[in-house]
Amino acid sequence: MAIKGARAEDGRVTPHLMVRGGRKAIDFYTRALGATVLYESAMPDGNGIHAHLKVGKTMIMITDERPPSPNGIMLGVAAPESLGATTTILEYYVDDVDVAYQRAIDAGAKPMLPICDAFYGDRFGWVLDPFGHVWALGTVKEELTPEQVHERMVTSHG
Repeated sequence: MAIKGARAEDGRVTPHLMVRGGRKAIDFYTRALGATVLYESAMPDGNGIHAHLKVGKTMIMITDERPPSPNGIMLGVAAPESLGATTTILEYYVDDVDVAYQRAIDAGAKPMLPICDAFYGDRFGWVLDPFGHVWALGTVKEELTPEQVHERMVTSHG
C-alpha cells in the first residue's frame, strides 16, 4: 500500500503478521517493542483492522486473520493461534537485549528461551507474543569471522 508516511520501502521484505485481535496486537507491540503506529484502518467489511507499525527501523503490517470468502476473492489467512504453531521467527536486534526482553515479558510475552550469550557472539533470547509469533531478541556482543563461529560451535557443542 502506498500510504504516505506508512509505505514499505522498495527492495525490503515487510513482515505481515496475521493476528486475532488487531487492536490488542497494536497495543502489545507498542508497549513491548516500542512500535510506532504509522497507519491504521478498519477492514473494508468492518470486521477487523489493518495497520502499519514501525518497529526499530522496520515496518511491519498487522491484520486480523481472515477466513476464506465464499466468492474466493479473499484467501483464508490464519493467525498462529488458529494454526496451533508459527512458521516464522522474527529476529529483532536492539542495543540492550536484557532490557528489551524484560520489556516484552512485562507487556505480556512469554519467555521461550532465556537470555544467554551465544557461541556466535550474540546475547539473545526468544519470547512468544500473545498472538503466537516468536521474537528472537538479540544484541551483537562480538563480531566474529565464520571460522571463529565454527570453532566456538565445535568447542561448545562437541
